[in-house]
Amino acid sequence: MRTLFSDYLETAVHSLRMNRGRTLLTTIGVAIGIASVTTILALAAGVTSAIDRQIQQIGGDVAVVRPGFTPSNGLTSPVVAQQFGTSSLTRGDVTAIERLDSSLSVAPIMTIEGTLQTKSESLVATMVATTSKLADTTNLPLDQGQFFDDTSSANLAVVGAQIAVDLFGTDNPIGQQFTTHEQRFTVIGVLEKLSNPVNYNNVDFDHAILIDFDKGELFNQGRSQIQQINIRAESTDTLNKAVAEATALLEKRHGEQDFQILHGTDVTSITSNTFHWVAIVMAAIAAISLLVGGIGIMNIMLVGVAERTREVGIRKSVGASNLTIVAQFLIESLLLSLIGGILGVVMGVVFAFTIALGLYFAPVFTWQIITASLGVSVVVGGIFGLYPAIRAARKDPIESLRQYR
Repeated sequence: MRTLFSDYLETAVHSLRMNRGRTLLTTIGVAIGIASVTTILALAAGVTSAIDRQIQQIGGDVAVVRPGFTPSNGLTSPVVAQQFGTSSLTRGDVTAIERLDSSLSVAPIMTIEGTLQTKSESLVATMVATTSKLADTTNLPLDQGQFFDDTSSANLAVVGAQIAVDLFGTDNPIGQQFTTHEQRFTVIGVLEKLSNPVNYNNVDFDHAILIDFDKGELFNQGRSQIQQINIRAESTDTLNKAVAEATALLEKRHGEQDFQILHGTDVTSITSNTFHWVAIVMAAIAAISLLVGGIGIMNIMLVGVAERTREVGIRKSVGASNLTIVAQFLIESLLLSLIGGILGVVMGVVFAFTIALGLYFAPVFTWQIITASLGVSVVVGGIFGLYPAIRAARKDPIESLRQYR
């Protein structure tokens, strides 16, 4: 069997070499499709890895509370869903959770879109109404200045590194002022540049402005539209206790479980699932190029069958079975697609890292991604090479021998 397979493989290699031009064009068609799939999968894995690292950096002792129920398909982010309804989370919930013995730091997150104006600039940006505890629960280091004091009545703000440049034209805007919602705020702090808008808070802190939670409630006409409450426990060991206590507390306060408390890998699952589904959709689009590559394989194989009709007749006349003829042409098709798959994986690596130069995270390549990409290429070769192989096997040996090349 091994010798027979070697003969098939040798014949396939010889056939592909005899038609190098067609082989090259067909291989490139498959390679482009595989490169697209590989790139998309690697970038999606990179997003997940980036979010997981954030959880590890803060020690794995953080849980988040989100209103309502997140769809199981992960297509809707909690922040987006929150924009279409009233949050079930209130300021009273934040205060109650803060009183739990297992809670070390508790920070609400309420996002507000607003127009920011200075003497020379005006732009629309995201304001995050929160407390100074957000820095503890999200690992937000300050580059300059300080966080606002929760007990202060002054309008103070901490700005992201990029919005500081966009709004004030400098990376050191300490003491400068801006106006929003007819209120004047003074900048007292600047966050370190994070360059990573993908996080479990669903906030791009480089382009956001942090204000005191009280001021945010005023902008919402006294209502608390809280998208998320971050809870940091005293340690990883006490996190489960904090989650259990917070769950029981909120169920008692709300009368029902109209909220979610996520911790560990669950914190990243919603954002990761969103990108996962986006990757699937993009991969489906990339599959169109694979379809084109598959049609190219079928085309070159049909041409090969037509050109080698007499060869098929000779093989069948000396005893070759239909299965032998099918195997011969199918191995040729699989070899063609496998070469295209290997080339596509290499191209995918190059494309992924090239695209990542303009993104906030690096692509991740695993053996599962490589195996999946090569597996897809082989399946394409098998599917689109099967019909030409069967067609060759069905040829009448007598009619085949009458045909001259």
